[in-house]
Amino acid sequence: MHHVGVLALDGVFPFELGIPARIFGAARDQEGRPLYTVTTCSLDGGPVRSEADYDLAVSHDATLLGTVDTVVIPPSRALGPIREEGRLPDALREALAAIRPGTRIVGICTATYVLAAAGLLDHRPATTHWREADRLQRMFTTTRIDPDVLFVDDGDILTSAGVAAGIDLCLHLVRRDHGSRIANDVARSCIVPPWRDGGQAQYIQRPVPGPTASGTAAAQAWAMERLAEPLTLADLAAHAHMSVRTFSRRFREETGTTPSQWLVRQRVDLARNYLETTDWPVDLVAARSGLGTGASLRQHLHAAIGVSPQHYRRTFRPTAGAAAG
Repeated sequence: MHHVGVLALDGVFPFELGIPARIFGAARDQEGRPLYTVTTCSLDGGPVRSEADYDLAVSHDATLLGTVDTVVIPPSRALGPIREEGRLPDALREALAAIRPGTRIVGICTATYVLAAAGLLDHRPATTHWREADRLQRMFTTTRIDPDVLFVDDGDILTSAGVAAGIDLCLHLVRRDHGSRIANDVARSCIVPPWRDGGQAQYIQRPVPGPTASGTAAAQAWAMERLAEPLTLADLAAHAHMSVRTFSRRFREETGTTPSQWLVRQRVDLARNYLETTDWPVDLVAARSGLGTGASLRQHLHAAIGVSPQHYRRTFRPTAGAAAG
C-alpha cells in the first residue's frame, strides 16, 4: 500500500492539512480495499499551532518522512525565515534531508517556499498561490514559477496553487497512480469536480456575475450530456436563451475561457476516460467523445498533455484487460 506522509508545520492551514487524508483516504480498489495510508507528523512529534484558533495534536515526528512513498507539505502562515530569507530552520532542513531518494514530494500553496528553500526546485517548474508568485520568483531565480496554473507535475516534485487547488493536485495523483475510474470515484465521494486540468487558470481576472445574473451553467450541463454531437456556439446560446454575443461574454466571465475552448477540453477529458476504461479503437474513442477522427484526437490530446492516445492508454490503463465500455 502506498504510504503518504503529511508534514504539519506551525501555522498550518487546517483546510489544506486535511486534503491528503480526505482525498487519498477515499481511494479504494474494486474490492473496497484502501489504496493509500496517510500519516501526519510534526517536526518534533508535538502539537502544532494552526492558522486557526486551535492547536493540533499529532502522533509522529519527522522521522516518518524517511519511511513513506509520498511526502505532502501543506501551507503555513508562519513560514518566517523561509519566506523572508529563503532559509530553512535546522530542524526542517534535517527532516527534508532524511527523505529517501525517489520519494514523491508535494507542496501545496505556499509550501512551495519550503521546497524551493530546500533546493528541490532549482531549474524546475513550479507554482504557488498567485499572490506569492512574484515574490517567490524574485527570491528563487532558478525556479520557473508559473502563476497561472492550478498545479505543476514535474514527475517526483509537484506543486499546487492555493486552497482548493490542493484537491486538484491530490486527485491528479490518484488519477496518475490508479486511473480515472478510481479518481472519479474519489471525487464523487468527496463531492468535488473529478478533474480540473493543471493548466487551468488559477483565477479569473474579470468579476464573476452576481447571483441574480443569468448564468451559463445550465448550458454547460446540457452540453456535457451531448459532447458526441456537433455543438455550435449558437446551440449553446440558444439553450441559455441569450444572444451569441451575450452568451460568449458571460461564459468567459464565469469560466475564464471561450465556449469552443471549453468544449474541446471537455471532449478531451471524455476521450481520456474512454482510453482508460475501454478497449475501443482510437477512431471510435474520437467519435464517441465528439472529436471526430483519430487524427483530431491525436492532435488535441498531444496539445493538452503532450502524448499520443496509444501512449496515454498504456500509461493510465490500470490493467491490460480493462473491460470494453
